[in-house]
Amino acid sequence: MASDKLSTYKQKRDFQKTQEPSGQATLKASNRRRFVIQKHDATRLHYDLRLELDGVFKSWAVTKGPSLDPHDKRLAVEVEDHPLDYGDFEGTIPKGQYGGGTVMLWDRGYWDPEGDKSPEQALAKGDFKFTLEGERLHGSFVLVRMRNDRDGSKRTNWLLIKHHDSFSVEENGAAVLDENATSVASGRTMEAIAAGKGRKPKPFMVQSGDVQADAVWDSNHGLAAEERKAETKTKKKPAAAKAAKSAMPDFIAPQLCEMRERPPSADGWIHEIKFDGYRIQMRIENGEVTLKTRKGLDWTTKYPAIAVSGAALPDAIIDGEICALDENGAPDFAALQAALSEGKTDELVFFAFDLLFSGDEDLRERPLTERKEWLQQLLMDAGEDPRLRFVEHFETGGDAVLKSACKLSLEGIVSKQADAPYQSGRTDTWVKSKCRAGHEVVIGAYAKTNSKFRSLLVGVNRGSHFVYVGRVGTGYGAGKVEVLLPKLRALETAKSPFTGIGAPKKDANVVWVKPELVAEIEFAGWTADGLVRQAAFKGLREDKPAGEVVAEKPVEPAEVETPDPEKQAKPKRPTPPPRKGGKEDVMGVLISNPDKPLWPDANDGEPVTKVELARYYEAVGSWMIDHIKGRPCSIIRTPDGIGGEQFFQRHAMPGTSNLLELVTVFGEKKPYLQIDRVEGLAAIAQIGGVELHPWNCEPKQPGVPGRLVFDLDPGPDVLFSTVIEAAREMRDRLEELGLVSFCKTTGGKGLHVVTPLAIAKGKKLAWPEAKGFAHDVCLQMARDNPDLYLIKMAKNQRNGRIFLDYLRNDRMATAVAPLSPRARPGATVSMPLTWSQMKADLDPKRFTIRTVPALLEKTTAWQDYCDGQRSLEQAIKRLAKSMKQAA
Repeated sequence: MASDKLSTYKQKRDFQKTQEPSGQATLKASNRRRFVIQKHDATRLHYDLRLELDGVFKSWAVTKGPSLDPHDKRLAVEVEDHPLDYGDFEGTIPKGQYGGGTVMLWDRGYWDPEGDKSPEQALAKGDFKFTLEGERLHGSFVLVRMRNDRDGSKRTNWLLIKHHDSFSVEENGAAVLDENATSVASGRTMEAIAAGKGRKPKPFMVQSGDVQADAVWDSNHGLAAEERKAETKTKKKPAAAKAAKSAMPDFIAPQLCEMRERPPSADGWIHEIKFDGYRIQMRIENGEVTLKTRKGLDWTTKYPAIAVSGAALPDAIIDGEICALDENGAPDFAALQAALSEGKTDELVFFAFDLLFSGDEDLRERPLTERKEWLQQLLMDAGEDPRLRFVEHFETGGDAVLKSACKLSLEGIVSKQADAPYQSGRTDTWVKSKCRAGHEVVIGAYAKTNSKFRSLLVGVNRGSHFVYVGRVGTGYGAGKVEVLLPKLRALETAKSPFTGIGAPKKDANVVWVKPELVAEIEFAGWTADGLVRQAAFKGLREDKPAGEVVAEKPVEPAEVETPDPEKQAKPKRPTPPPRKGGKEDVMGVLISNPDKPLWPDANDGEPVTKVELARYYEAVGSWMIDHIKGRPCSIIRTPDGIGGEQFFQRHAMPGTSNLLELVTVFGEKKPYLQIDRVEGLAAIAQIGGVELHPWNCEPKQPGVPGRLVFDLDPGPDVLFSTVIEAAREMRDRLEELGLVSFCKTTGGKGLHVVTPLAIAKGKKLAWPEAKGFAHDVCLQMARDNPDLYLIKMAKNQRNGRIFLDYLRNDRMATAVAPLSPRARPGATVSMPLTWSQMKADLDPKRFTIRTVPALLEKTTAWQDYCDGQRSLEQAIKRLAKSMKQAA
């Protein structure tokens, strides 16, 4: 009965104080299921989605509100069932009551289930598809229960996702929230509702009796949000507070930061040092400690000393970062990597900055500062331990904290809203600001490609020499180039102004200029050979003579100071490049013949060297390693460059680096190569390994499919925009079968559509079934459009068509790894993309060894890859049913 379903709802409310519906009203029957969405300014602003089912409203709190962009995955926290007469409630819940704050009827209408399952079955399965016909929202949506919430635990987090249809949009899907700021029932704003002004809402649920009136509003204290804010500031010691009871979960997806150039300046923010280490979640229960990465991987055995220290703490879940400290007590990422590779982790430190659970008490909905007080007290009560440290914060201006961090050569700061709850995923209540180096340089040349401006070649003065410090390849809008080019042409000269070792050589695409123009650049730091890394042009500095520009250390973005050579801290001023024949250290690996060209250029006229390949692997390694470790990996080697002889290596050879793993595969005599550590990528670069092709198995389980890869390989006359449409079609087909897919370029003219698989309990799916499924998906797609698609490899049939290659999905089959370079002209890379990037004008050639590290810092592509894991068994059943119906 509906009344039984409302017991939790009623227990949480005192109907003598709140005029929310009590659920006693009798509603007239409706021949269609109704829905409402209520904008709710409670502890934090959110939107409540309510769907009528079995006599009640099934309800979810959608933290950021619904979006019309299918690429947006909105967290939707399932809450208690609500009575149907709640569908007409608009008003204010008094402070001190559950959910206290202003409520607006933002949208309402009717909904219909999708698929062949009943709504109850779909909800139980955790994959609930439905169509909305509202005044503001229309079309198909899905609620997907998050992977960690599928074990019957009390946690009920879902993702609300818009399906692709005529009502979806590709960008700014949240604009529907900003464009509709008034009530669909009364036309009032949130402020008018809070003040009790304006007309009452027009009823929708057809109650018997009076229309639901506005709730009580205390006009002496202004808006409810202001009252709660003031109340938060005056809260007493958190130990006196009572948190909601909930069983402590095994793992909580971490809250992530948005990137900002500058920290927030508004009140209500705190600022912490950004630690250059590994994000770790510590879980303590009955003295047993587990340490998990941000993706939920168990790394407890990697940090045994920290686990021992954590065992002294009471039951809790703590969010933090594990770091290695240099001689000045600052985090040193290189030292952390060395400690892990050598197994010397006793000196590492766990910096604790948030407390998510204390025993069975879920603290995530409490304000951040309150959680930190609990955390600090917890650590103090356990006694001082140098391996466990509480992260202090600053409440002063963010700019000042960032400047101080940058002066200390720290990575940057993290700014957090002081009263915000803890929310898994990337949010705008946590933002990071990094210490990106700034510098003045002198322009000594510019490079062209096909007669068009491409980049600047710049230098600094060191003594009597004008020393080359690298290229500046980005930051040029059309307006900047129009201003810059005439000035450069007026200074053209026949002779290179650069002197000393490492100066660029004569090149038909390089135009030398007199070293008189000073430019301001941003860059990510210095390479070991004294060149600027990831440099971007900011503008010309006409207020400073070129002769005064000398090398200086990177400082905070806000100001440039003249360094004191006696006190200069890392990163140090540029040093001359090594002489020919020397070796360079990259992640502890000595790269011999570092200047040997492996690619003629990266679509920029400059050869890509062996050491540059190693540094590329270093830059992207922490992202790439999760997609290759635990899987046998074949390597394409070009020790004499891509124009020389190429070797395909899958087995160990004499002299194989101990940074690479050797794994025995059942049925195979020779061990296979495997890369499980980021440092191993540098060892791959040392032997000229330019392409990585891992198996697609579950890590450490070669016989179990871990992902499917669909390779869309176009014929020579097929436009890339057509390949993009094919990838979107493949994604939609997989989505209909219950699978989530991701996309990446191949580094060539094709695309890969990748779907991660969840490993079912009990009998594990074998490769023949996975390969058969992939074949049938491609076969069905080719049958539906034989003029565009085919599944046969014969090249003489590919003109004007796309080969749907399903053969990557077999036990020993491989596919090029995400972010792997390719042994092809232009030093292109297999680049992970978001579906919103998949537009007709996308140029896969822009993703090169030189451009990708900077692009990777800005993209959100594949960040939710692990959340996309789905059961292939269910997809196989759906496909079989679909093919049977089609037949």
